[in-house]
Amino acid sequence: MGFEFATAGRILFGPGVLKEAVPEAGRMGSRALLVTGGGTQRGASLIRSLAEAGVTCIPLPVLGEPTLDLVRGGVRSAREQNCDLVISFGGGSVIDAGKAVAALLANDGDVTGYLEVIGDGKPLLRPSVPFIAIPTTAGTGAEVTKNAVLASQEHRVKASLRSPFMLPRLAVVDPELTLDLPPSLTASTGLDALTQLIEPFVSLRANAMTDIFCAEGIRLASGALPRAFRDGHNREARADMSLASLLGGLALANAGLGVVHGFAAPVGGMFPAPHGAVCAALLAGGMDVNIRALRSRAPQSETLLRYETVARLLTGKSSAAAEDGVRWVQETCANLGIPPMRVYGITDVDVPALVDKASRASSMKSNPILLTSGELHEVLTRAL
Repeated sequence: MGFEFATAGRILFGPGVLKEAVPEAGRMGSRALLVTGGGTQRGASLIRSLAEAGVTCIPLPVLGEPTLDLVRGGVRSAREQNCDLVISFGGGSVIDAGKAVAALLANDGDVTGYLEVIGDGKPLLRPSVPFIAIPTTAGTGAEVTKNAVLASQEHRVKASLRSPFMLPRLAVVDPELTLDLPPSLTASTGLDALTQLIEPFVSLRANAMTDIFCAEGIRLASGALPRAFRDGHNREARADMSLASLLGGLALANAGLGVVHGFAAPVGGMFPAPHGAVCAALLAGGMDVNIRALRSRAPQSETLLRYETVARLLTGKSSAAAEDGVRWVQETCANLGIPPMRVYGITDVDVPALVDKASRASSMKSNPILLTSGELHEVLTRAL
């Protein structure tokens, strides 16, 4: 079977590689829009190093999920300050915001003209301005993906800006940047990484190359996530989770996702719910409903064997059945303190609207089987 594979122009991975971002940035530009999470304090040493290398930084703080208005403001600020480079230093929201700004700096028109689902969906015509992605969490893999997920407050939904032109020029993955993540954020981002390894592995678009990334990433995350949660300064566990997150980003960008992310976008657009925590709460139910739908309507599907492989990688047991993987996820979510989604204000009243929006989400197109409205309802209600 043929496939296409695309990723960041260059990837630097390993403890201490952050220092290598500075000379690379100096080669790409002299005035950088520096996108950070809520302030520049964490990036203070990076700002000083960039200044010493002749790169001036113009800050753009991202206080939560990136919105269309934030991206518009970032583009406006970057143009006013003559920025020729964008650097994101933070989690997935920070990287998505920077990715979107870098794309729109090089392309005319408003962001809505290029958005999927709620916009015109026009293709970007020119490559983004040089963009460097430096993740400080181990979860989204956004440093190697070609889309940015943006929240539309008007539509109460998240939609993607997507193009191969948006792949970062450079991804710098330094596990040392994740050492100070608190346990709750370690858990939610780590389970997001795991979701983004499992869903591409069972996706309709799975291919031989992404299978390799997914299998190794699931194996790494299953052992490292509990250790990183218990001891945030376990350097081996942090490195394994950073690599698992990177592998998940490589996989999802080239094989797609599924029902969990199909729900994550509308949930995140309608409620103040962190993306990783939403994926974590939905993962076991999404796996279970998919497995039962496949057993009922496509019992010869190869995907059932893939779910068995997932279970064996998660549990370390060569005889594990697909359902054992579901139980492993349930137990891990309980051990890591993942809350039900009702804590974000979601109730049974909201289920029909969320099911309707999820059924039309782009991620749902890669789910291994077309789920009925009733099955989608079950996935969501189990997470409440």
